[in-house]
Amino acid sequence: MAGVGKPDQLSPMSVVGRLDRLRKLFDQAGAEGGAIEALLVTTPANIRWLTGFSGSAGLLLVTAGRAVLTTDGRYRTQSAEQIRASGVGDELAVVVGGVQAQREALAGAAGSALHLGLEADDVTWASQRSWADVFASSELSATRGLIEGLRVVKDADEIIRMERAAAIADQALAAVLPMLAAAGSGTGAAGPLTESGFAAGLDHAMRMAGAEDSAFETIVASGENSAKPHARPGGRRIERGDPVVVDFGAVFDGYRSDMTRTFCVGGEPTGELARVFSVVAESQRCGVAAVRPGIETGSVDLVCRQVIDDAGWGERFEHGTGHGVGLDIHEAPSVGPGSTAILAPGAVITVEPGVYVPDTGGVRIEDTLVVTADGSRSLTQFPKEVPV
Repeated sequence: MAGVGKPDQLSPMSVVGRLDRLRKLFDQAGAEGGAIEALLVTTPANIRWLTGFSGSAGLLLVTAGRAVLTTDGRYRTQSAEQIRASGVGDELAVVVGGVQAQREALAGAAGSALHLGLEADDVTWASQRSWADVFASSELSATRGLIEGLRVVKDADEIIRMERAAAIADQALAAVLPMLAAAGSGTGAAGPLTESGFAAGLDHAMRMAGAEDSAFETIVASGENSAKPHARPGGRRIERGDPVVVDFGAVFDGYRSDMTRTFCVGGEPTGELARVFSVVAESQRCGVAAVRPGIETGSVDLVCRQVIDDAGWGERFEHGTGHGVGLDIHEAPSVGPGSTAILAPGAVITVEPGVYVPDTGGVRIEDTLVVTADGSRSLTQFPKEVPV
């Protein structure tokens, strides 16, 4: 598919400066705003953002003066290559070995740190007790959202990768949409089309277009299942007249896209379903128009929710308007009722209002947007009104 490249056609993404940005937060990073002298990073996405290392097994210890990444022998070559490519080879030591060797290296790097932070959202109670033995001379302190907060605003290299992921998703949907049209006309050569069959076709098309993976489990929900916001694709046959919610995304060089389109198979929606389509489309348009620097994410949610409330379906909009996207499919900031995060240029969020009416069907429309200096632009470009 033209226009979509492979990750190795991009220049490696530099992460230089990110470790120092993290260190600047140490003074108030601990419990109740106390200082820490070191942080053990255990969340894979945070390790990747700080170092460029994408392996599934890794630990990172950051102090004021040094950083040590540990991993096992499976990632000996990969870790060396990725750290070198990310530009932090001179400021990051890599230790490869078994569990005990890694723990000794981390303890040695922590040195005499009196207060050492753990990522509270990633470390279990059992793990905390284990780390207390490793860092016996340090008082362990819970930290929350340090690196996630730094990840909210994306740099140009990150946005390029998200644009590629979105373009892959756009092209993949265009490639498989004729399957829905055939289901509506009864001309499908392979027989009846099921939700799971369409989801599999879409996932395959993304892979063929250059995706590393699906950004999350693809949602295809048809007919009465479309009234379930997170229905899993199953064996239900997609038939003429069905609303079909398709929520999916691609991964490109670690970064994700997220898009939802809702189709009416075989023609235009009628009756109450037609009104649902219209109201959700208007809600999403208003939400997209509200995205700009300086606005609270809760205000974006309120704009979308007001349109649906005014139509009488407020209780049928049963989730938040959106969320941040990046290395994770759901990351800061939240875009929901009462959310107080302030959008800044470079933040990437979704806007995805929906209405779900039992026995009638559901409609959700979603785009991934990057905040610009004076508004936003959509990374997902697939048309919202396409007859199938």
